[in-house]
Amino acid sequence: MDRKIGGAHNWLSCCTAIAEDIVPESPSVSFARTVLTAASIFIVAHLLLLIGVTAPEKFYFDEVHYVPAARQMLEPVMREPMLNPMHPPLAKQLIALSIRIFGDNPFGWRYPAALFGALALVAVYLGGLALFTRQSSAIAAMLIAAFNQMLFVQSRIAMLDIFALAFSLFAIAAFAYGFRRARPQLYFALAGIASGLSAACKWSGLFVLATCIAIVAVIRLMQGWRTQFADPKPEDWYRPDLWPDFRPRHFAACFVLLPAIVYLASFVPLCGFSFPDILEAQRRIFADNTTTAIAGHTYMSPWPSWPFLVRPVWYLFDKLGDDRIAAVVLLGNPLILWPALAALTVALRDWIVVRRADAFLVLAFYFGPYLAWALLPRTLGFIYYYLPAATTASFALVYALIRSRTPRWLLWAFVAIGALGFAVMLPISAAFIGTSTATFNHLMLFRGWI
Repeated sequence: MDRKIGGAHNWLSCCTAIAEDIVPESPSVSFARTVLTAASIFIVAHLLLLIGVTAPEKFYFDEVHYVPAARQMLEPVMREPMLNPMHPPLAKQLIALSIRIFGDNPFGWRYPAALFGALALVAVYLGGLALFTRQSSAIAAMLIAAFNQMLFVQSRIAMLDIFALAFSLFAIAAFAYGFRRARPQLYFALAGIASGLSAACKWSGLFVLATCIAIVAVIRLMQGWRTQFADPKPEDWYRPDLWPDFRPRHFAACFVLLPAIVYLASFVPLCGFSFPDILEAQRRIFADNTTTAIAGHTYMSPWPSWPFLVRPVWYLFDKLGDDRIAAVVLLGNPLILWPALAALTVALRDWIVVRRADAFLVLAFYFGPYLAWALLPRTLGFIYYYLPAATTASFALVYALIRSRTPRWLLWAFVAIGALGFAVMLPISAAFIGTSTATFNHLMLFRGWI
């Protein structure tokens, strides 16, 4: 079979080859089992995320920006000024489609977020399979991500972040699959397409694409220098013979052309095929997202503080009665995210000392989307910008807990601890549950959390 990216082959044979190749090279994980598990994760997560999703029955937090922008897209003629021009349109188009189908109500506003929250967990599962080639490890990574509170909260509000996250996680999974293969063109192309879709929701989706580009560039640079390890091993993150048939034209197609096409296509419903109008939309997004002239915000926090959960964001705080409140606080699960910092040091040690490829990818897709914020001139930051890195931190935790000589029960003990932390935080994560003032005060452990 000709492996060139543009080769013309029998479609059925090609699809069959893709299907057989889509799981890691592990005898314990079949394609059918992967599909069944992914479908089960999606169905269960989808249903659970929809419970109480209509509470509150009003806009809360940034829904005041994105739902009106989605409504505007449903008008027969787009009026001026365009609402929320500082972000690309895809996520708002998905919210608008939901409003058209389910009505202009809380369910219609928030259903797509729940849908993509479930898809994000499927992507974590697939990414776990690509990294660890073990079903149990992939499921554990998915559960840790689910119990991390951040993904749950963002899956129940009509904001843009969960859409960008889901596409980014699929890009990470595809890239991780391709990284281990001699001919990664298909998977790198899928990673590029998913990254383009992520950027079409929010420009922070470009961070994962930039990470993929940086990884390929570093490896190609080292190969150009004819770098070799003195004692090469099969699990090395770098090998002189990695991707022998991956050419510059493949790189351009996978990481430039395809992302650009799918990204720019999202503007066609708004701008038509007018290149000047599409270009002007990019100029406005760039201006709004790089300006430093932004006033402070009550819940803003600098990027170095996000891994330590110093300053949460209160999405909702409503009094329901004399001693009853409805609260939604985006904080992150401390029982997961604080231990993740130790897990990252383990992965860092293994990358440097043992040169493991899975440790390298875990670190790259944590620090890439996180440290990118340090390079931006934008002064306004919130902890929900940490969402992609906080989600991929689940890979670091699984990596640290399945290393050699680590008891297998330890991983599942940690998953149980994460679930406990999630359950304790549920009253301040879902508005439909509600809580007492005393319970709320007990959960706010530090002064900076209030």
